Amino acid sequence: MKFRITTAVVLALTAAVALAACGGGHKSAGKAKAKAQQVKKSVPVAPLTGLPDPSGGSRKRCAITVKIDNTEAGHPKYGVEQADVVYEEVVEGGYTRLAAIFNSKSPDRVGPVRSVRKTDQSLVWPIGGIFAYSGGAPYAIASINTAPVVRLDETRAGPLMFRDDSREPPLNLYAHVNFMYSKCGTPVPPPPLFTYRASGAPVGGVPASSVHVGFLGSPSFAVTWTWDAPSRTWKREIFGSPEITASGVQLAPRNVVVMFVSYVGGDPDAGNEGAEAVVTGRGPALVFTAGREIKGTWSRPDKSQPAQLLNAAGGVIPLTPGQTWVELPDISYSVTKTP
Repeated sequence: MKFRITTAVVLALTAAVALAACGGGHKSAGKAKAKAQQVKKSVPVAPLTGLPDPSGGSRKRCAITVKIDNTEAGHPKYGVEQADVVYEEVVEGGYTRLAAIFNSKSPDRVGPVRSVRKTDQSLVWPIGGIFAYSGGAPYAIASINTAPVVRLDETRAGPLMFRDDSREPPLNLYAHVNFMYSKCGTPVPPPPLFTYRASGAPVGGVPASSVHVGFLGSPSFAVTWTWDAPSRTWKREIFGSPEITASGVQLAPRNVVVMFVSYVGGDPDAGNEGAEAVVTGRGPALVFTAGREIKGTWSRPDKSQPAQLLNAAGGVIPLTPGQTWVELPDISYSVTKTP
């Protein structure tokens, strides 16, 4: 009888140990799953695109803003397709010029690099970092000197910029953005300029197949953005043709933001030379994202902060993660949408 009791006890203990081990396995599996989910949620995103950045590289360097030519003679552009954000601003004579901002990518060749304008200091104020340009008139240089950026003109840049003798100046200056990160200013990383929509979140607005932004100049610098559903991008046309970069791809961001502004401070008799876009305060805005148009306003009480894009109810308009182009037409320019 004593032998039977001992056996029963042993069997019971064995079963208890087995059950405990089994329960512990479930708990361990649950902890592992929770940890995996936590890691997945903590994957860093690039601050200026909202896209996942598993390497975290974009959070270890500053923003680099490069002034880029936008004339027909300056085509094809180099590296613009790799920018996180691109501003298209009006300069003298109704011409336009680009301010392309890089952080998540590091192209070796960007350009053609051109000169600074008075609007630029207000564009770069919230993000700091580096401002790369060819030079400029005294009034424009005095303006950018007030901004909290590391200024790299052709003289200061040294080997970080180069001339391509196969093209005529001034359209032959290019920037090694990949090497410019070694000169980074603050802050690191740059603060986000926009809010981004979570996957599957509703978009709002109304359907839009294209938008035409009526920039002036001679020839016209008007641009057309056409929604391409398969790629989920807005494809760019200028001077009557698709704009193809030197790498052979058409410029095609995820978002196009139109901020109507006023240009002040220039001489109308000299092509409004020295004019500056007023990008503080408040004004009308149109947001084109995910094949839709959302009407709203932009609001920026102070130039140290980025502009907020607000819908009719006063809520923030979230963008699709990816590259964003910001158009800065004068309030008098025509902007038309095709449903």
